[in-house]
Amino acid sequence: QVHLVESGGGLVQPGGSLRLSCAASGFTFSSYAMTWVRQAPGKGLEWVSHIAGGGGSTYYADSVKGRFTISRDNAKNTLYLQMDTLKPEDTAVYYCSKHSSWYVSDGMDYWGKGTLVTVSS
Repeated sequence: QVHLVESGGGLVQPGGSLRLSCAASGFTFSSYAMTWVRQAPGKGLEWVSHIAGGGGSTYYADSVKGRFTISRDNAKNTLYLQMDTLKPEDTAVYYCSKHSSWYVSDGMDYWGKGTLVTVSS
């Protein structure tokens, strides 16, 4: 079965950094694009970043561009989100999700349970 487990969330001060991880199993990880989305308290889901199956094509929401970096280690079946210069408005539950193919243009079909990031002084 497809299984996605996020980790790495926690409390960090504004301007600080965190790296989130998503451990994937139950499918050929390198064959699929992956995405990070987030949900701030009391708000809806917001797309954060996409990465193609091979890691060569990445995309970011304007709100995080220049601060966040998505990457993947296909040998370890792990997706990452490096978050730098964090702001209070980045506070959210962060979810990783799997696309239905190598391409980010194809839809997402599985989701993890999320990890909470709190940015506060």
